[in-house]
Amino acid sequence: MNITKRRSGDGVEIAVSGRIDGYWSDHLASALDEEIRAGSHQVLLDLSEVVFLSSAGIGMLVRFYKSLNSIQGSLSISKASERVRKVIEICGLQNILLATGEVQDSIPDRPAYTALEALPARQIERAGAAFEIHELEPEAGLKCRIIGDPGLLLKCGFRRESCRAIKFSDSSFAIGLGALGESFDECQNRFGEFIAVSGAVAYRPTDGTNMPDYLVAAGELRPEAQVCYAMACDAVSEGPFSKFVRFQVNQESEAITLAQLAKSCLEFAEANRAGAVMVTEAAGLMGAALRRSPAQSVTEEDPFKFPKVRDWLTFTADRAHPRSMTLVAGVAARDCPELAPLLRPLNSSKEDSHTTVNGHFHAAAFSYRPLQKGRIDLRATVKNLFEVQALENVLHLLGDDRAIAGAGQSEFIRGACWIGPIREITSEAIAA
Repeated sequence: MNITKRRSGDGVEIAVSGRIDGYWSDHLASALDEEIRAGSHQVLLDLSEVVFLSSAGIGMLVRFYKSLNSIQGSLSISKASERVRKVIEICGLQNILLATGEVQDSIPDRPAYTALEALPARQIERAGAAFEIHELEPEAGLKCRIIGDPGLLLKCGFRRESCRAIKFSDSSFAIGLGALGESFDECQNRFGEFIAVSGAVAYRPTDGTNMPDYLVAAGELRPEAQVCYAMACDAVSEGPFSKFVRFQVNQESEAITLAQLAKSCLEFAEANRAGAVMVTEAAGLMGAALRRSPAQSVTEEDPFKFPKVRDWLTFTADRAHPRSMTLVAGVAARDCPELAPLLRPLNSSKEDSHTTVNGHFHAAAFSYRPLQKGRIDLRATVKNLFEVQALENVLHLLGDDRAIAGAGQSEFIRGACWIGPIREITSEAIAA
């Protein structure tokens, strides 16, 4: 099989010669996947030199057609050999896979923007990435609630009286330590990192299974979690987010770090403290997760000090989940004493201390799928991730700035961000 490509804007034309059978269909699938990951969502196939098309090849083409169609992209065959055309027509797929009319000789344009997408967007470059900034609600903002006592983590002091059940609406987001279950007793041995966004909650249990679990709002069901502590962000008035931002690294840059994204979020929010939700394609995640529940009784005086910490926390030695789709949520701030107990420096130790951004972010990693371009709806995007993709992990994002051995920070290639300035901070202590 020979494969040649010609890119144009948002599209690519791929010419194939030879056989598309059970063996060679994997090679074509790899070429298609590579182009989609590079951002080509409009695909034309020239199969005029293909001499054989098997059911395995047809299945592969239909799979990519459905994947691109779900994000308003397209895949069609602009030219087909007589044998290919006959097989497709026998299968009744001619109206799906065979291009007609004007698209046969040109790479299709990106689908028309909606009225909202047509609104002017500010375009700038930061840290080797291109950002497209859309205004949402100028007066929008977030109320950040600190729930529980995060200081209890250091001594594994979470007990029934220091935890509470929280329901998450589809207009809020939160991160912290929690578990899915009906009561503290049910969750006592399973508390771990959680992330809640737009009516979906995911967490990593500490019961030894190491398999993330989740709940998604449906009908009258609102996901509820037992929570040790959390940072929860809700809309103050008009809506939670003032900006919608798309970003993509430039070709000469490999990725943008979490710290650089957090700095950009503060800049775009025009604030010293902001909450953000991101759906991104990750180059790799650096993070940690609890091995054991902090609600268990312990005999150690300082369980999170070296070397005992290795029994309590697992760290990513290298960047994990490369090229995965990630749902990231959290808070970034400069000079914010109210949030200081929950935030840590995101900057590399090599960066200027005057530009230090503190933050706290959790990420849910999913199997890869292309992210729809343009203006997208957060609620629908999150729901689709949980319903269609495989949830692989939930991590507290950390940097590894050790000299020589350090693996650095979480890095991202492209994505969509919803950003809101934090206008109010409250603390909701859980009464004993």
